[in-house]
Amino acid sequence: MHDHLARLRRELRTACGAAGVPADDRARLVLAVTLLAEPAFAAGEPVDVTTVAEGHRLAVTVRFAHAVSRRRRDELPLLPEAGADGTLTWHLTGGRPATEPADLDDEPATRAEMLALVARADKLTQEQRDLKHELAETNSGVLAMYVDLEQRDEQLRRAHAHIFRELEDALRPPPPVVPGLELAVHYSPTGGDLYDWFVLPGGDLHVTLVDAVGHGVTSTRHALTVTHAIRTLALEGHPFPDLIAHTARTLAAIEPGLMATVLLARVDPVTGRTRLANGSHPEPLLVTAAGDARLLPSPLIGRGIGFPDPGSRRLVEVDLAPGDTLLLYTDGLVESRKDIDEGQARLLPLARDLRTRPAAVLPRELVARMHDFVTYADDTVAIALRRG
Repeated sequence: MHDHLARLRRELRTACGAAGVPADDRARLVLAVTLLAEPAFAAGEPVDVTTVAEGHRLAVTVRFAHAVSRRRRDELPLLPEAGADGTLTWHLTGGRPATEPADLDDEPATRAEMLALVARADKLTQEQRDLKHELAETNSGVLAMYVDLEQRDEQLRRAHAHIFRELEDALRPPPPVVPGLELAVHYSPTGGDLYDWFVLPGGDLHVTLVDAVGHGVTSTRHALTVTHAIRTLALEGHPFPDLIAHTARTLAAIEPGLMATVLLARVDPVTGRTRLANGSHPEPLLVTAAGDARLLPSPLIGRGIGFPDPGSRRLVEVDLAPGDTLLLYTDGLVESRKDIDEGQARLLPLARDLRTRPAAVLPRELVARMHDFVTYADDTVAIALRRG
């Protein structure tokens, strides 16, 4: 299915590039077709695509094995025109074709498209602010205009929420296949929390967990920037103890206002040797197969990206025995009652009691039990790594 989907996206991106379709419109097209094609490919059904470019216009027609309902079409980020024969056609306005070929590799292309959507949302936000300012300087007695403005605000908030949910869902990496390790994640985003995990060329598993300050589209963009920078540096072979500090230096000039806590894990699946680098992030938790549960604080407190003197001062090193589980999480898991110490005190016995649950369901069950009573709602990521 993945190969079919990647080829479909490549075909759409190639057509958009040749027609000069702007990146944000291309992103909405690719996302809309992906949302419909993914379940079709999963069911073994064909998806046929035809693209026609005339002048500065591009028509993309997609035929599915079954008709797409009106309700499903209305949920798409780019609305198509439904044909009498069951086809869907998107009409896009192009311009001058790209002078340089776009990167058609699926992951970089997806990242570029999602960032284009974020930029579009930021522009809409600024336009909305400008409109409110202009209206405030006009006749204050025109109450109907303010009512309309509040309605537009609500529509904008909903659009933003939809965009960054789609963004974070599209960028969530699936668990890598690592012999000897079971991996699972629970992810409840409102913007700002993000994770990444991948296998290094030497076979070690790398995990990045980021909590960018703030909420919404901007914090999502910041979290994405951090995870992408760390992935790049890690794959280039930069030393693990220096990754947080190196990332902070790299991003200081690019995103001077970015602040984020960071937790990194590096696991050898053969030996179970695990190293943790912490920059202002909540301490991970180790639950042994025998039932011992303890937090893993760093001997020297490190600081996150955007903080003064960022970096991980000292690594935490543990050896995961068969059946041991390492839990990584963002503060949303333990701050639902506004007290992180109280939350971690509840988490320890709960993780101990749930240690025999399958790793695949452990993060979700932990979040459900920890959030039985919520006075402060926040993003929540919970990751479980269990050695087999």
